[in-house]
Amino acid sequence: MQRPSPHLRLLEYLEAYIQLHGYSPVIDEMMEAMEKPRGAIQNSLRYLEREGYIERRYGKARAIRILKSNRGGIPIWGTIAAGYLSEVFTDSQDVLPISSPKLKSGDFALQVAGDSMIGDHIPDGSFVIMRPVSDLAALKDGEIVAAWVEGRGTTLKHFYREGKHISLIASNSNYPPITVDAEECRVEVQGVLLWVLREWSDL
Repeated sequence: MQRPSPHLRLLEYLEAYIQLHGYSPVIDEMMEAMEKPRGAIQNSLRYLEREGYIERRYGKARAIRILKSNRGGIPIWGTIAAGYLSEVFTDSQDVLPISSPKLKSGDFALQVAGDSMIGDHIPDGSFVIMRPVSDLAALKDGEIVAAWVEGRGTTLKHFYREGKHISLIASNSNYPPITVDAEECRVEVQGVLLWVLREWSDL
């Protein structure tokens, strides 16, 4: 079997490290683990970023996110509240072993916590497959999104927009709508729902 390139070996290390620790390593740790000089590590990181395997948030330590796994599947970015707003989901910690021609680079999975979307057959503990949103204007009312609300957190809800107001609506009547003035409170849609995996047997 052909050995992975140095770039992909670094990717495998990053995936294993993030799965173990919940956050990415710093350059010095990569150098020690890979037994490579700083320049070689930086070159591999540039390659992985250019080819869509990782995303780096510059100016922050331990800020590498896996976008495309070398192990097959898509990254799980953590959990998301299907209920009341919670903390923003974390960096990729594992890989969901699914394959589909419908998937694109950058697609990711979140595990659902809560029952506010049970009316859409999205139960607590299920996985939702999401696609990043590049153009908020292209979102249609009623689409299910992972949305971050400034000062409050992240949630999985139906998205509606009326003028300057954005509403995030559950499909469980036990949860009231979340409505904000987008000019006063920043809202970021981090992904739109592609499909739901309710059981591991769905894989």
